Amino acid sequence: QVQLVESGGGLVQAGGSLRLSCAASGRTFSSYSMAWFRRAPGKEREFVAVISRSGGSTIFAVSVKGRFTISRDNAKNTVYLQMNSLKPEDTAVYYCAATNVLVGTTTPSQYGYWGQGTQVTVSS
Repeated sequence: QVQLVESGGGLVQAGGSLRLSCAASGRTFSSYSMAWFRRAPGKEREFVAVISRSGGSTIFAVSVKGRFTISRDNAKNTVYLQMNSLKPEDTAVYYCAATNVLVGTTTPSQYGYWGQGTQVTVSS
């Protein structure tokens, strides 16, 4: 069992940066691959990035590759999403999620644990 709490969202101008954090409870954080998803108004939930248990492997959505970075600190039970060069189309509620899938997955249904989400708004 793991509980996830996101933070770091807010309002930023296009071209700016934000860093999201997701703090996990429990002592088994390092046994989960961790991901970020987002949902924009009127749209389906969308995969953003995933990081493997050790942090050695990452996958990014095409729409964010080169602009976003995912990292984790297993000693702090925290996963991060560094977002640079933000665009108005990045506006969404961002969720972190945890899965037991070994190398991570981009499929939302394979994630058993979700945070409550944090709003990111990018103004033009």
